[in-house]
Amino acid sequence: MDIKKILSESTSTLGVSGQEECVAQYFAEQFKPYVDEVTVDSMFNVIAHKKGNGPKVMLCAHLDEIALMVNKIEDDGCVRFASVGGVDPRILPGSRVWVHGRNGKLFGTIGALPPHLMSAEDRANNYKMDKLHIDLGLPADKVRAQVRVGDLVTFNTPFTELSNGQVAAKSLDDRSCIAIMLRAAERLQKMYCEADVYFVCSGQEEVGGRGAKTAAFAVEPDLAVVLDVSFALTPGCGPDVAKPLDAPIVTHGPFIQPKLNKRLIDCAKAHHVKLSQEVSSRSTGTDADDIVISRGGVPSVLISLPLKYMHTAVETISLDTLEECARLLAHFVSELDASWEDDLWI
Repeated sequence: MDIKKILSESTSTLGVSGQEECVAQYFAEQFKPYVDEVTVDSMFNVIAHKKGNGPKVMLCAHLDEIALMVNKIEDDGCVRFASVGGVDPRILPGSRVWVHGRNGKLFGTIGALPPHLMSAEDRANNYKMDKLHIDLGLPADKVRAQVRVGDLVTFNTPFTELSNGQVAAKSLDDRSCIAIMLRAAERLQKMYCEADVYFVCSGQEEVGGRGAKTAAFAVEPDLAVVLDVSFALTPGCGPDVAKPLDAPIVTHGPFIQPKLNKRLIDCAKAHHVKLSQEVSSRSTGTDADDIVISRGGVPSVLISLPLKYMHTAVETISLDTLEECARLLAHFVSELDASWEDDLWI
């Protein structure tokens, strides 16, 4: 499996929250060699089933991405927009984007009023989204012939290899974690595994965890492992809120089943997987929050891949850490048997 190729292809595939059809089709094809059946449901969740006779475990990472959406075309042809998911307007001025119009993609740049023309008060404040626009270099009539309100806008940034095994791209949150599941599925082909495994690529996480909620209701798992990204250390970001880039992260908190989490940590120790640990004192902000409360409740754990510059066009991860996440996930799943819930409850 060529992880770099999967990351490059998947991050360049359209899959905005609520309109994940293209990226769902992509990942459905990637899982087919490693499982018994693959389906895509009405929420564009990809559910890849590796059949087994043991406990039913749901592995989940989301496939949707944050983006922008056209909400107005000005008389000069400039395009106004709103966000889909958590897009910070401060990162947008000067960005290169694709506007997904009715006849294909149009290249554009995001512009703003230059500081020279701002009042002192405006210069003291951050850019707001309603003050930004996309310039396609076309007159209004040609823009309106190809673009309409509701069209999607995505970042135009290529997958880029950096030094020391790091890579940068848009939407590595959370397609890098789907790559972890794919690598784990590949590993499980060569391992003894009793578990009945469902690899779920969930939709609409960035706007409220809706795909995970519906998928967990449909699958009705015995337990779940959620994979998402978390904050990696960067200048000005201390260890109380971020962790090193070089190790998977496990989370402690009320949404995490503590004895199942101990089993995950013990598995990491047994297989010499270095871990970082963090605390989410309330919700985790991931699909775990919705899976845990599905039906009668699903005991769950969370594995996080540290990532720099979250929700930007240059999200950055370590490929070595991605591989360690996959190794841990495969061992954890392969060791689940009929005794998995012994001593889990009172």
